[in-house]
Amino acid sequence: MNRRARHDYEVLDTLECGIVLRGSEVKSIRDGQVQLADAYARVDGGELWLFKVHIAPYAMADGLTRIEPERPRKLLAHRGEIEKLRSRIERDRLTLVPLRLYFHEGKVKVELAVARGRKREDKRHALAEKDARREAQRSLVRRTRG
Repeated sequence: MNRRARHDYEVLDTLECGIVLRGSEVKSIRDGQVQLADAYARVDGGELWLFKVHIAPYAMADGLTRIEPERPRKLLAHRGEIEKLRSRIERDRLTLVPLRLYFHEGKVKVELAVARGRKREDKRHALAEKDARREAQRSLVRRTRG
């Protein structure tokens, strides 16, 4: 889960993609040995790629198939979706950020967000709105309790 992404970016849209993995990377993901903090995705040559995702090497894997933890990984999406993403990102100057890695029917999926970067004052404003909603919810609960 990339909690930092929702703080640093305004999420406009999301997309579910498959991911190409090697060897024991799936077991490392099952163990939760993944860091998405600085990760981003990009369209290169009509293909979708995920960069700077750190998947730690699986401890029980043999040493013969050493896999680089932060290698670029190919994402699987339909060609039409990739083309739409590419044109939207270039036109509106947006970013592709992975929000989370999860399993769906035995396969690893990536939830990608089409996002716009927030400035410092935007982050403060978003936090203030979140706090105001939380406080309103608390007062509503107090009022209904009695």
